[in-house]
Amino acid sequence: MLNFVYWPISAILWFWHKASGFLFDPSSGISWVLAIILLVVTIRILLFKPMLNQQRSAIKMQQLAPEMQAIKEKYKNDQQAQALAMRQLQKEMGVNPLGGCLPILVQMPVFIGLFHVLRSFNRTGTSGNALGMSVEQNWNTPNYIFGVDEVRSFLLARVLNAPLSSSVGMGEDQYAAFTVPGTPADFTRMDIMIVAIPLIVVAALATHFNARMSVERTRARQEAGLVKRQEGPMGQQMDMMNKMMLWFFPIMILVTGAFWHIGLLVYMVTNNVWTYFQQRYIFGKLDEEEKEAIAAKKAAKREAQEKLAPKVGQKPINPKKGGKRQAAQNAQQSQSGEASTANKASSHLPDGNSAKGQQGPASKPAPGQKPANRKKRKRKKK
Repeated sequence: MLNFVYWPISAILWFWHKASGFLFDPSSGISWVLAIILLVVTIRILLFKPMLNQQRSAIKMQQLAPEMQAIKEKYKNDQQAQALAMRQLQKEMGVNPLGGCLPILVQMPVFIGLFHVLRSFNRTGTSGNALGMSVEQNWNTPNYIFGVDEVRSFLLARVLNAPLSSSVGMGEDQYAAFTVPGTPADFTRMDIMIVAIPLIVVAALATHFNARMSVERTRARQEAGLVKRQEGPMGQQMDMMNKMMLWFFPIMILVTGAFWHIGLLVYMVTNNVWTYFQQRYIFGKLDEEEKEAIAAKKAAKREAQEKLAPKVGQKPINPKKGGKRQAAQNAQQSQSGEASTANKASSHLPDGNSAKGQQGPASKPAPGQKPANRKKRKRKKK
């Protein structure tokens, strides 16, 4: 049913095992561990952009929470109108609620696929979902894209003498699968516990601290007034989810970790460590973007206020009380003041002549006019 997941996961793991084989012995445990780590890195790099978009969408959803609550109150008796109004609001704000599910929807099949592929290296025994193969059958059976040689290499690979495909809760009837057929097991359950238990603890702690980072950031943004805390049933549901992330999921890892293969625990630890540093980077980037957006809004608001501010000698504009009419009067007064200033300037020109169309005593006569004779003017005055 999930072959479309198992084959790609096994192909990526096969590729990185071949690549790590150039640095280390292909049959060694370190080459297989490195292949699992690089598998995580490959998946998480591909998911980085969707994860960043998911965090941006989450911030917008938090900012829209009051408006969405108002829509629920307005259309509480009409579910269809409520859903339509919410979709319209999300479309206007560029929010895609389903976009935040993509990283989780991709990581879960990867986790399940890797669990199945690693478990399928050992198909002996009858406990759990084992197929009940004999050691010889398992030794000579391929595992998806892995050929017989790769299967044998993985079964013999060790991490501090613990097989990569072994788990603490594994039945001892399966131990023989990790040695050459006909030879007894060269490891004990204690060897598996020495490797598995520290990985289980680290995976649980990393899950807790990743959740704590996210919860504390949300709380800090609420205290800063950047987002409003959810009240009522929605707030209670959010508090419950936070508690589950902080405590329930880490405890579940501690409880169920005994049934996880060492290779899968390596995947979990690597994935959680990657998540920790990725969250720090993404949260820092989003905080900078939010600061820039707030600064831009403040600058736009200040610029708008400066445009509305009255000039010297003008009455302030009140938008509620004839603001447009007052603005027109201010503009008219400004034009009248400019005209008055121009008239005063022209009145101070020589012989009281204006600046336009009038000529001073020393100016030349216009075409067709007689030149003025100052001597005749003086005689007439006498």
